[in-house]
Amino acid sequence: MTPRGRPAGPIRIAVIGSGPAAFYVVEHLFKQRDREVSVDMYERLPTPFGLVRFGVAPDHPKIKSVIKVYERLAGDERFRFFGNVDIGTDVLLGDLCRHYHQICFATGAQTDRRLGIPGEDLAGSHAATEFVAWYNGHPEFRHHVFDLTAKRVAVIGIGNVAVDVARILCRTHEELRKTDIADYALEALAKSEVEAVTMLGRRGPAQAAFTNPEVRELGELEGADIVMRPDEVALDDLSATAVADSGDRALAKKISILEDLSMREPVGKARNLTVRFLVSPVEVIGCEGRVTGLRLVHNRLEPRDGGDLRAVPTDVYEDLPVDLVFRSVGYHGIPLADLPFDERSGTVPNDQGRVVGETGDPLLGVYVAGWIKRGPTGVIGTNKPDAGETVGRMLEDVDRGHTLSPDAPSPGDAAGMVAQKQPNSVSYADWQRLDRLEIEAGQAVGRPRIKFTRMEDVFAAIND
Repeated sequence: MTPRGRPAGPIRIAVIGSGPAAFYVVEHLFKQRDREVSVDMYERLPTPFGLVRFGVAPDHPKIKSVIKVYERLAGDERFRFFGNVDIGTDVLLGDLCRHYHQICFATGAQTDRRLGIPGEDLAGSHAATEFVAWYNGHPEFRHHVFDLTAKRVAVIGIGNVAVDVARILCRTHEELRKTDIADYALEALAKSEVEAVTMLGRRGPAQAAFTNPEVRELGELEGADIVMRPDEVALDDLSATAVADSGDRALAKKISILEDLSMREPVGKARNLTVRFLVSPVEVIGCEGRVTGLRLVHNRLEPRDGGDLRAVPTDVYEDLPVDLVFRSVGYHGIPLADLPFDERSGTVPNDQGRVVGETGDPLLGVYVAGWIKRGPTGVIGTNKPDAGETVGRMLEDVDRGHTLSPDAPSPGDAAGMVAQKQPNSVSYADWQRLDRLEIEAGQAVGRPRIKFTRMEDVFAAIND
């Protein structure tokens, strides 16, 4: 389709995805006062809010309060929600082009980054993303099985997701039952036999990706002693210089927190949580097809051409006995139907949000925001300026007349298309009913909510 000039009526926009990036795109669009805009949001699951619902740890309810902002946006008369509609399967990009002037994909990064080491796929070795989705009640992961009879668990990585996994494994039943963790996960974790959890970081404490509140919380667990080796927490000369030169108060505070934690002595709690630095797994060791340990190499730090420090393996190795492994070394995007994709970065190639094709020229009317745009970096709030950049390019293209020319742009036409291609789509009113039922079920047993985790239960509740 070719540009035809600025649309005479409302600018009809489809936003694909319903997580933070998607809602921040909506927020920026609705702030426009000199343009008439309407947004249809498409989500492949029946429920909105993406990573906030299925990624944020259940024991971090304050982070989930950002949903209130998204609920306000969803209540705007210019907004519609089409849940349980998979773009690329139920509805194709070509279908959307018939109904919208612009289409913005904000689908996140939906899979994990692999380690690429021997034994990675042994039984008992799992992606942390799967465990997070499982305990958060994601309907596509509720049937996953994790052997919680394991006594010793390794979590590879020291970002916030790794910290979440370690913390959930170490929480007491009483702590977890106050949260919105999936009911089946609550039951399974109540029977957990885990005694020791070890987090493994390939670089040093100054390069650790976890935030200060996250690591401080590890020292406040009711049922687990925190253990760190003072020699691994002590900064090498290069790191000490980098920290001093950075002037970063938060980083200096992180080092101080870690130093304090490394001085603690265990007090005899039921579990131990150990945090290691400057070690990398080079092999998942197994016996009869199951995990029995990890082979680790000790690292040293060396400067690289960007100025930061990289981990370089030494000739010192150790074997760590473990029964269960969670790999948490980052998320990775997956290809989207009919869009170009960079497999290495796991992103859709783009220029400030404008999707670009093989020739480097922008694809008319197609945009990206969030992790599928920039890669899995930052926190929830990082998506807001990122979405603002994309929306800025979208509005520039509107003003230049560089939009799609849909032949059926009315809201009714789009709704009819969805009804034809996915009769079981979920409206925002349907979601509000589900939300109310979840909260009521939770209140009956003293919990924030009990999530619907089976698709059949979702539709039974909607149609009741």
